Amino acid sequence: MSDEMRAMRLETVGAPLVVQRIPRPHAGPGEVLLRVQACAVCRTDLHVVDGELPDPHLPLVPGHEIVGEVAALGGGVTRFALGDRVGVPWLGWTCGTCEHCLAGRENLCAQAQFTGYTRDGGYAEYCVADARFCFPIAGYSPEAAAPLLCAGLIGYRAYRMAGTDVHRLGLYGFGAAAHILAQVVVARGQELYAFSRPGDDDAQAFARRLGAVWAGGADQTPPARLDAAIIFAPVGELVPVALSHVRPGGVVVCGGIHMSDIPAFPYRLLWEERCLRSVANLTRRDGEEFLALAPEIPVTTQTRGYPLEQANRALDDLRAGRLTGAAVLLP
Repeated sequence: MSDEMRAMRLETVGAPLVVQRIPRPHAGPGEVLLRVQACAVCRTDLHVVDGELPDPHLPLVPGHEIVGEVAALGGGVTRFALGDRVGVPWLGWTCGTCEHCLAGRENLCAQAQFTGYTRDGGYAEYCVADARFCFPIAGYSPEAAAPLLCAGLIGYRAYRMAGTDVHRLGLYGFGAAAHILAQVVVARGQELYAFSRPGDDDAQAFARRLGAVWAGGADQTPPARLDAAIIFAPVGELVPVALSHVRPGGVVVCGGIHMSDIPAFPYRLLWEERCLRSVANLTRRDGEEFLALAPEIPVTTQTRGYPLEQANRALDDLRAGRLTGAAVLLP
């Protein structure tokens, strides 16, 4: 095994990633070294690269939807064996001792570390991860599994936060997360209403193929009042729009880690016990539940593969809305 590896690194926020040969990392105590087989490209990566999330660890290897093969074990690791296929999500480490961790809400840990943001991620040939925050991957190819590690997990957590009394669910922004969650919604017999960028006929047709009872632009009014809505698009203007479309007592969930400013809106949109809430990160419980559920449905992912060196192109395609499904880097 070479002591070097290829990686795409962020040297300066707002600048393109740079192809570099850097030292291959080594697994420390409690860690695993993974030979990266696939790493999906997430909108959160765009927020990191574009400087919309503060203080990334620089220079940084982005990427937090990683599927890899265990190449080496650090001291004390017994969960995995050499050759196992595992997935690495956004949440990369927590303290385990704060009030949030002890209450099962480790996603709110103030000391948490995040893959591809404060820890090097998967836009590389190898990466290191805390074994406690890795998940076994079975039943999927690396390329198909990679989007499940964030688009799937965050989508699933947002879905849980929308509540159990939901028959009509709206999804705003029909990208990687929505196309995965749509399959869960339809499989459970709920009605799916899909909202895309105005005029994005391809995304709307994709949503209908996945079982949406209605698909249209985010500037359109759905034909029925929604019980809940999840906003995946990082567009604050959609918050009052979604509130106006949910019933009294309904829920609007903001599923992204970053969103543009929410404009002022009249109190009547929130009145009648409507609830507006955000989703922060994920917990290991989310991962265990969703990765067990996905192959049962079965959830399939639509992907477009890119060589590792084309990470900037993949980010540009995501930024410009040229993707249906998820972009995946294949080292």
